Amino acid sequence: MNLIVWLVIGGLVGWIASLIMRTDAQQGILLNVIVGVVGALLGGWFISPMVGVPTINQGVFSAGALLVSLVGAIILLAVVNLIRRGTAR
Repeated sequence: MNLIVWLVIGGLVGWIASLIMRTDAQQGILLNVIVGVVGALLGGWFISPMVGVPTINQGVFSAGALLVSLVGAIILLAVVNLIRRGTAR
């Protein structure tokens, strides 16, 4: 059950990040889940130690954890856009 919640929340985080970065038309459900989970992982490595808030990958469901995961997903999409197009949106 925990895996299903983790995938659903990761998908929502990835979808919101793709809306913010205007890449939603290029992504499907699977890519939104991947972006959300990998973005949460990146947020856990880089942002979480600075602010002291865990991510959704650490089994915590709170507003702070969602925000850290969302920022990590946005950073991931910005880096991907920078590599693919040469410009960050």
